[in-house]
Amino acid sequence: MDRIVECVPNFSEGRRANVVDEIVKAMTMRGVKVLDREMDANHNRSVITLAGDPGAMEEAIFRGIAAAARVIDLDAHRGEHPRIGATDVVPFVPIRGVAMEDCIALAQRLGARVGRELDIPVYLYERAAMRPERRDLASIRRGEYETLKQEIAMNPEREPDFGPKKIGKAGATVIGARPFLIAYNVNLATNDVQVAKDIAKIVREKGGGLPSVKALGFELKDRGIVQVSMNLTDFNVTGILKAFETVKVEAEQRGVPVLESEIVGLVPLEALTQLAAHALKLPALNVSQVVEMKLFGE
Repeated sequence: MDRIVECVPNFSEGRRANVVDEIVKAMTMRGVKVLDREMDANHNRSVITLAGDPGAMEEAIFRGIAAAARVIDLDAHRGEHPRIGATDVVPFVPIRGVAMEDCIALAQRLGARVGRELDIPVYLYERAAMRPERRDLASIRRGEYETLKQEIAMNPEREPDFGPKKIGKAGATVIGARPFLIAYNVNLATNDVQVAKDIAKIVREKGGGLPSVKALGFELKDRGIVQVSMNLTDFNVTGILKAFETVKVEAEQRGVPVLESEIVGLVPLEALTQLAAHALKLPALNVSQVVEMKLFGE
């Protein structure tokens, strides 16, 4: 395949496997490959990673958004993760033979179609944003579904880029284009959620912390622990190891040990190579030294 785009749609359902199955089935079509599927019951959220031809991907994601609108009711949805829609966020990422401008155009076309045919409000974010303040996903999701439902028809700042100025049970959808993002979580051995919230505030770029890092603190009630949930928006600026070590130091200063960490979805090989290079003090290490890249890489 000469042209490949990645898409990582996030759906507001992480507890009912049959519902996620239906959404994934709707997106399964020729020219698109489902690479990964992650469900999180505490966040009540699923992250699906797909890659394929841009044209096929556009159709596949439209079908997924339509399916999610049929089977997810935001009025009944509860979970730790912020959300405004059944299909909460849809980022397109250029992989091969595709420029960022192509992904922006794709996001715009899909957004217009979702608004027109599915009657769902759509906001464009990151590189596809039509308003500077909407580059930031957190700004669009401010107050979540419940607040947006009240404000969308009355507050000009909450007016969608496409679709109606009203919200149904499927909520609104955020669509955009961005570079690779690594979703990385660090779980802490405490049930005090304030510890995670305090560390997240220190770690995230917006609070003066690590550049290219977004972070929130959550409670994982079923496990009796808390989580610092991070998005590393540019791993060349702040990588996985730096994020982990910073959270670890802050946790230990509060007398809390790190239990484990986790990657949600997929991660570029380059990010893992960088991690190994820093941890082992191997500055010359690069992906060309990975045997599988020699065997199967292009």
